[in-house]
Amino acid sequence: QVQLVESGGGLVQAGGSLSLSCAASGRTFSSYAMGWFRQAPGKEREFVAHIRWSGGTTNYADSVKGRFTISRDNAKNTVYLRMNSLKPEDTAVYYCAARGPWAGPTRGVRENEYNYWGQGTQVTVSS
Repeated sequence: QVQLVESGGGLVQAGGSLSLSCAASGRTFSSYAMGWFRQAPGKEREFVAHIRWSGGTTNYADSVKGRFTISRDNAKNTVYLRMNSLKPEDTAVYYCAARGPWAGPTRGVRENEYNYWGQGTQVTVSS
């Protein structure tokens, strides 16, 4: 069982930055691949970023590539999402999710690949 708690959301002006954190419970965090998704008002939840359990491989949605960075600290049971050059269209509730343990080498872009989800944190980017 893995419990996930996101933090770090808030209100920021366009062009600004935010860092999200997702703290995981359990001693097996390092065996889970982690992802970030987001859901804007009136839209379906969409993939943002993914990092393999080893931390060595990451992948991103085209809409955030070059602006967002996913990372993890297995010693702290935490995954991060650093968001730079934020745009109003980045406004959404951001969710972290875990899949595994020892998930296969897929890109983690589909929601149904994930076993556990956090409650989400709101990010609002003003123009």
